[in-house]
Amino acid sequence: MPQLTDDAERAGTWMTPAEYGASRATLWTAAVVLVTDPDGRILLQTVDYRPDRLLPGGAVDAGESPAAAAAREMREELGVEGRYPQGLAVDWVPADTPGFPAEMRFPGEILHVYDGGTWSPERIGSVRLPAQEITGIEFAEPADLPALMDAGDARRALSALRARVSGGGPALLEAGRPTNPTALDRLGVLRTRRIPEHGTWHRGPVPAGLPVRDRAGWLFAPDGRVLLLIARATGAAHLPTPEAEPTAGPVPIGYRYDGQGAHARGAARLTAVLPSRDPAYARLLATPEQVRELSDWGPAGHEELAAVHAARTHLCLPVPPRTPPTELPPEGARW
Repeated sequence: MPQLTDDAERAGTWMTPAEYGASRATLWTAAVVLVTDPDGRILLQTVDYRPDRLLPGGAVDAGESPAAAAAREMREELGVEGRYPQGLAVDWVPADTPGFPAEMRFPGEILHVYDGGTWSPERIGSVRLPAQEITGIEFAEPADLPALMDAGDARRALSALRARVSGGGPALLEAGRPTNPTALDRLGVLRTRRIPEHGTWHRGPVPAGLPVRDRAGWLFAPDGRVLLLIARATGAAHLPTPEAEPTAGPVPIGYRYDGQGAHARGAARLTAVLPSRDPAYARLLATPEQVRELSDWGPAGHEELAAVHAARTHLCLPVPPRTPPTELPPEGARW
């Protein structure tokens, strides 16, 4: 900061306190909260003053911290008490952002996105809307946000959700776009609707006579993470087939039954990842929890995840900490 002085005789970059204060940028400040339901859908509000959906939250009052504003807004808008200390993103919204009337003299905004966590059906049922302003809530598929929200709001919410899944700390955004994109950002994960794969979970091999609709493998690297495929064209995430890469110690862990057939799941230890044979897919290493969060598996997802960790223990592999998913190089990897 330039040295401040009230001296009439000054040189260089010295400023009076008044001059320095006048030179600083003026920005609004706001705070919103990203909440998901157990299926990974995002809580949105409808309001009586605009057609677009919004994340819950609003302006930071004078003298108020952004985290305190987030808690106050959740209490005022949804009737829910809570604290939201974990930040997911900080976004710089430029002054020339479309949609602000000229008479508003929008100076730009710093907008904080906090993690509201995953809400149970009971917590969702405890929401109490005010008499005015908030007219309803809904939980939306992440890929549907651009159709429901202002473009910048949708980019911000998706970037914050990817930051939550990645687990690498809050994302710094400019107009909703990460300044240091993760693999999930670069690949546009969650930009298309997840394929619902619901049904009941059953442990063990598929019974004889039950048709098998597909097979997928939880293929573990030595650090306990698993191989995940991302379609570059759509950002869709899915598990590989059990035979996709060289493995050892394969075990059937169960299957999901959807009323028409079985979706069989096995686990094995990766011994290598071969050079890429299909440039249409990126290959990532991710934790089992991250795989589940990028998928729409319904209530059976919790049971499948428990079976996956039982298989990891059986394979004598460690519990992987949540770190940002890493993309494997085209030449593959060996352990």
